[in-house]
Amino acid sequence: MNGFGFEFAASSPCPPSAERAAEVRQLFAEEARSGRPDLATLCLLVGASADGGLDDAGIDSAQVELDRLAGQVPFRPGAPLAWAEALRQLLGVRFEFRGSAGDYQRLESSLLHAVLRRRRGLPILLSVVWMEVARRAGAPVYGVGLPGRFVVGFGAGTSGCWPIPSTGAGSVRGDAETLVGATLRPSMLEPANPLDVVVRVLNNIRAWAAARPEQSEVALWAVELALLLPSHPARLRYERAQLLVQRGISSPGRPSWMPMPRSWVPWMNLLRIGCGGRLLRLGRC
Repeated sequence: MNGFGFEFAASSPCPPSAERAAEVRQLFAEEARSGRPDLATLCLLVGASADGGLDDAGIDSAQVELDRLAGQVPFRPGAPLAWAEALRQLLGVRFEFRGSAGDYQRLESSLLHAVLRRRRGLPILLSVVWMEVARRAGAPVYGVGLPGRFVVGFGAGTSGCWPIPSTGAGSVRGDAETLVGATLRPSMLEPANPLDVVVRVLNNIRAWAAARPEQSEVALWAVELALLLPSHPARLRYERAQLLVQRGISSPGRPSWMPMPRSWVPWMNLLRIGCGGRLLRLGRC
């Protein structure tokens, strides 16, 4: 048992029951479609989709941990660079939140509650920790989705700074340009909204699962959560249909939380071609 009040295995977490998974999807859909979706809540619900040990009390405990960390940030340290340094000292130095290449091999590195426990994670999840702690402390903070990177922004314009949470290093604009290997245009530094961040988190999970055919269940729930977002690419529905076939499920089985798309039947008919009208595993017609 850890400080958040739930068990978490050293290996990949055990998935939730079907009933709990449906409940989590409903909560995720409601939060994603609310007027002001909360980033921490959405990320914790992603974690609950992966980890059956993360119940509502565990989610509340993770939120309390973010509050506790925010309470240790010095009171209004000043300019954007001072805010960035205060967060670096607290999270990067004192609590040693950071990442490494090995974190890309672990599903837990994309789950906020696990990152809070392990203090290790992918850059975007470390950025979520920085943003949520800084926001609670009153900082002028936002996320920035750079090409192939995600960093945290404090302030704006020439006075802004963009720390790199995965290393704990402070960054000014020139350093961020070196990081992405390109000149940063103002449009590239626009704040990312919470749903943009969640899309990136889910994309990382889907990429992790895609490299591991035995993890098709993880790929499926990540796609299904992405389909609950107000805006998503149409190809996700085809990807879901493929995963259902791979898992031997003979029907799309539209759940109550997912609206029926008009394009569903043509996609499923494509999967039936050459299979004698039967839905079989891909490549086994």
